[in-house]
Amino acid sequence: MSEKSKKLSPLEVYNLLPKTNCKECGYPSCIAFATNLLLGKNKLEDCPPLFRDPKYAANLEKLKTLLKPMEEMAETGIKLDPDKCTGCGNCVVVCPVNVSIEPKIAKGIGVKRFDLIFLVENGKAKILDLEKCRRFPPERINCRVCEEYCYSGAIEIF
Repeated sequence: MSEKSKKLSPLEVYNLLPKTNCKECGYPSCIAFATNLLLGKNKLEDCPPLFRDPKYAANLEKLKTLLKPMEEMAETGIKLDPDKCTGCGNCVVVCPVNVSIEPKIAKGIGVKRFDLIFLVENGKAKILDLEKCRRFPPERINCRVCEEYCYSGAIEIF
Protein backbone atom coordinates (compact mmCIF):
# COMPACT_ATOMS: atom_id res chain seq x y z
CA MET A 1 0.00 0.00 0.00
CA SER A 2 1.40 3.39 -0.95
CA GLU A 3 1.80 6.15 1.62
CA LYS A 4 -0.80 8.22 -0.26
CA SER A 5 -3.48 5.53 0.02
CA LYS A 6 -2.83 4.99 3.73
CA LYS A 7 -5.51 6.94 5.59
CA LEU A 8 -5.96 7.05 9.31
CA SER A 9 -9.19 5.30 10.24
CA PRO A 10 -11.36 5.73 13.33
CA LEU A 11 -10.71 2.08 14.14
CA GLU A 12 -6.94 2.69 14.35
CA VAL A 13 -7.57 5.50 16.82
CA TYR A 14 -10.18 3.48 18.72
CA ASN A 15 -7.73 0.61 19.21
CA LEU A 16 -5.46 2.95 21.17
CA LEU A 17 -8.24 4.45 23.31
CA PRO A 18 -9.28 3.02 26.72
CA LYS A 19 -12.38 1.38 25.13
CA THR A 20 -14.40 1.86 28.32
CA ASN A 21 -17.29 3.79 26.71
CA CYS A 22 -17.33 5.91 29.90
CA LYS A 23 -18.98 8.88 28.10
CA GLU A 24 -16.76 11.37 29.98
CA CYS A 25 -15.80 12.81 26.58
CA GLY A 26 -19.42 13.59 25.78
CA TYR A 27 -19.82 10.81 23.21
CA PRO A 28 -21.77 7.55 23.70
CA SER A 29 -18.79 5.35 22.84
CA CYS A 30 -15.05 5.36 22.26
CA ILE A 31 -15.56 4.66 18.56
CA ALA A 32 -17.79 7.75 18.31
CA PHE A 33 -15.07 9.75 20.07
CA ALA A 34 -12.42 8.38 17.65
CA THR A 35 -14.54 9.26 14.61
CA ASN A 36 -15.19 12.79 15.83
CA LEU A 37 -11.54 13.20 16.78
CA LEU A 38 -10.55 12.55 13.16
CA LEU A 39 -13.22 15.00 12.00
CA GLY A 40 -11.66 17.65 14.24
CA LYS A 41 -14.75 17.98 16.41
CA ASN A 42 -12.87 17.19 19.61
CA LYS A 43 -9.34 16.85 20.93
CA LEU A 44 -7.37 14.02 22.46
CA GLU A 45 -7.49 15.89 25.77
CA ASP A 46 -11.27 15.38 25.80
CA CYS A 47 -10.70 11.74 26.84
CA PRO A 48 -10.02 12.05 30.61
CA PRO A 49 -9.20 8.35 31.26
CA LEU A 50 -6.46 8.46 28.62
CA PHE A 51 -4.66 11.19 30.56
CA ARG A 52 -5.66 10.19 34.07
CA ASP A 53 -4.77 6.50 34.10
CA PRO A 54 -1.05 5.64 33.79
CA LYS A 55 -1.86 2.28 32.17
CA TYR A 56 -2.78 4.19 28.99
CA ALA A 57 0.46 6.22 28.86
CA ALA A 58 2.02 4.18 26.03
CA ASN A 59 -1.16 4.39 23.95
CA LEU A 60 -1.39 8.11 24.62
CA GLU A 61 2.09 8.63 23.19
CA LYS A 62 1.22 6.50 20.14
CA LEU A 63 -1.93 8.55 19.60
CA LYS A 64 -0.04 11.82 19.86
CA THR A 65 2.41 10.61 17.20
CA LEU A 66 -0.37 9.26 14.99
CA LEU A 67 -2.39 12.47 15.18
CA LYS A 68 0.55 14.91 14.86
CA PRO A 69 0.07 15.42 11.09
CA MET A 70 -3.44 16.74 11.79
CA GLU A 71 -1.91 19.73 13.56
CA GLU A 72 -0.20 20.80 10.32
CA MET A 73 -3.40 20.76 8.32
CA ALA A 74 -6.18 23.25 7.90
CA GLU A 75 -9.56 22.74 9.55
CA THR A 76 -10.65 20.97 6.38
CA GLY A 77 -7.91 18.35 6.75
CA ILE A 78 -6.38 19.49 3.45
CA LYS A 79 -2.63 19.84 3.13
CA LEU A 80 -0.97 21.15 -0.02
CA ASP A 81 2.73 20.43 -0.47
CA PRO A 82 4.06 22.98 -2.97
CA ASP A 83 7.26 20.96 -3.44
CA LYS A 84 5.25 18.08 -4.92
CA CYS A 85 2.92 20.31 -6.98
CA THR A 86 3.52 20.31 -10.73
CA GLY A 87 1.06 23.10 -11.45
CA CYS A 88 -1.17 20.88 -13.58
CA GLY A 89 -4.32 22.66 -12.37
CA ASN A 90 -6.38 19.54 -11.85
CA CYS A 91 -7.37 20.74 -8.36
CA VAL A 92 -8.64 24.03 -9.81
CA VAL A 93 -10.71 22.36 -12.53
CA VAL A 94 -12.28 19.55 -10.47
CA CYS A 95 -13.11 21.50 -7.31
CA PRO A 96 -16.94 21.65 -7.18
CA VAL A 97 -16.83 24.97 -5.34
CA ASN A 98 -14.47 26.53 -7.90
CA VAL A 99 -16.79 25.36 -10.69
CA SER A 100 -19.86 26.76 -8.92
CA ILE A 101 -18.11 30.14 -8.56
CA GLU A 102 -16.83 30.19 -12.15
CA PRO A 103 -18.37 27.56 -14.50
CA LYS A 104 -15.75 28.22 -17.23
CA ILE A 105 -13.19 26.51 -14.98
CA ALA A 106 -14.83 23.13 -15.62
CA LYS A 107 -13.96 23.54 -19.31
CA GLY A 108 -10.31 24.08 -18.45
CA ILE A 109 -10.42 27.76 -19.27
CA GLY A 110 -7.76 29.50 -17.21
CA VAL A 111 -9.75 32.09 -15.35
CA LYS A 112 -7.78 34.25 -12.95
CA ARG A 113 -10.08 34.98 -10.03
CA PHE A 114 -9.17 35.45 -6.43
CA ASP A 115 -12.42 34.26 -4.88
CA LEU A 116 -11.75 30.57 -5.58
CA ILE A 117 -10.42 27.82 -3.32
CA PHE A 118 -7.56 26.75 -5.60
CA LEU A 119 -5.58 28.73 -8.14
CA VAL A 120 -2.38 28.00 -10.05
CA GLU A 121 0.06 30.84 -9.74
CA ASN A 122 3.69 30.86 -10.88
CA GLY A 123 3.47 27.18 -11.81
CA LYS A 124 2.21 25.95 -8.41
CA ALA A 125 -1.24 25.36 -6.95
CA LYS A 126 -2.16 27.72 -4.21
CA ILE A 127 -4.97 27.58 -1.67
CA LEU A 128 -6.78 30.90 -1.54
CA ASP A 129 -9.79 30.37 0.72
CA LEU A 130 -10.42 27.06 2.48
CA GLU A 131 -13.41 28.50 4.32
CA LYS A 132 -15.33 28.05 1.06
CA CYS A 133 -14.39 24.35 0.92
CA ARG A 134 -17.19 21.85 1.44
CA ARG A 135 -15.00 20.15 4.05
CA PHE A 136 -14.94 23.27 6.23
CA PRO A 137 -16.92 23.12 9.49
CA PRO A 138 -19.75 22.93 10.33
CA GLU A 139 -20.87 21.02 7.19
CA ARG A 140 -17.71 18.92 6.79
CA ILE A 141 -18.88 17.12 3.65
CA ASN A 142 -16.43 14.33 2.88
CA CYS A 143 -15.36 15.73 -0.49
CA ARG A 144 -11.98 14.40 -1.66
CA VAL A 145 -12.09 15.36 -5.34
CA CYS A 146 -8.99 17.57 -5.26
CA GLU A 147 -6.94 14.83 -3.60
CA GLU A 148 -8.20 12.13 -5.96
CA TYR A 149 -7.25 14.12 -9.08
CA CYS A 150 -3.88 15.31 -7.78
CA TYR A 151 -1.64 12.83 -9.57
CA SER A 152 1.55 14.19 -7.97
CA GLY A 153 0.32 13.62 -4.41
CA ALA A 154 0.71 17.31 -3.51
CA ILE A 155 -2.79 17.43 -1.99
CA GLU A 156 -3.48 15.19 0.96
CA ILE A 157 -6.60 14.98 3.04
CA PHE A 158 -6.18 13.59 6.51
